[in-house]
Amino acid sequence: MKGSILRVARPSDNLTALLRFYCDGLGLRVLDQFEYHAGFDGIILGRKGAPYHFEFTKEYGHLAGRAPTADNLLVFYHPNAVDWRAAVQRMRDAGFAPIPSFNPYWDREGVTFEDPDGYRIVLQTHLGAGKSKFWSVATCE
Repeated sequence: MKGSILRVARPSDNLTALLRFYCDGLGLRVLDQFEYHAGFDGIILGRKGAPYHFEFTKEYGHLAGRAPTADNLLVFYHPNAVDWRAAVQRMRDAGFAPIPSFNPYWDREGVTFEDPDGYRIVLQTHLGAGKSKFWSVATCE
């Protein structure tokens, strides 16, 4: 999987509101967008050179609805405290208020925000993988 890029894709009913949340709030950029491609409009957001990006699509005539639970998360780890504080402040400056996390674990060292579709983003202050007793390196076979 070396060199792979992770794409997280999901439907939405409001691409414009998601642009404001993910670009103005999280600081992502529009990498690509399309209109009426096989019945879908869409935006692809991310950071150039990052190993991940997000695709949000809107199908004509279809309602996507909101997140199925309050525990649907994307977690961004910011091991540098200055970067973490700046990320949280950028969300607040864009008009997004923190909310209590469904799982209180995330409130201990992070801040949770909810996007316009009800999916949640956690800005976390520690590394996680490799820095926790819960993580180990293994392969699936």
